Amino acid sequence: MSAASPETVLVVNPVAAPLQFGLYRDGRLVRSWEREGYASEVLIPELERLMDRERLDEILYVNGPGSQMGIKLAYITLRTLELLRGIPFGALSAFSLNGGRPLKAMGRLYFVKEKETIITKSYQEPIVQEFSFPSELEVLEREPENRPDYRLPAV
Repeated sequence: MSAASPETVLVVNPVAAPLQFGLYRDGRLVRSWEREGYASEVLIPELERLMDRERLDEILYVNGPGSQMGIKLAYITLRTLELLRGIPFGALSAFSLNGGRPLKAMGRLYFVKEKETIITKSYQEPIVQEFSFPSELEVLEREPENRPDYRLPAV
């Protein structure tokens, strides 16, 4: 009787600068890393490098709120991988990787999650944008849909 191969899940954070990646096996974080550059220049080459070494069972990405271009590119890339290679993908809120702290929108506006509602709020002092991958995948709450969650702050 052979043992089941470990489930390998990649988490991609296109909202962060630099772009962030976290690799989980059997629900445990085994490695995290960052890549400098625009998502349009970094995402596909990084996924190719990883898929040359790893069999991915699923990819999760941060679908918002945050950098609309990064989110859009990640969604299109992961949807293409799903269609061409059969790798399913899901979505996470950016708040799940930053401890629920405010997320930069534009200018002095930040996205703030109050219960289940996301609003914009102005802050006089800049808020440092820090993201991290939890050691256990199960603590990340998946979004009900994997489509981008574009939010435009009130101007």
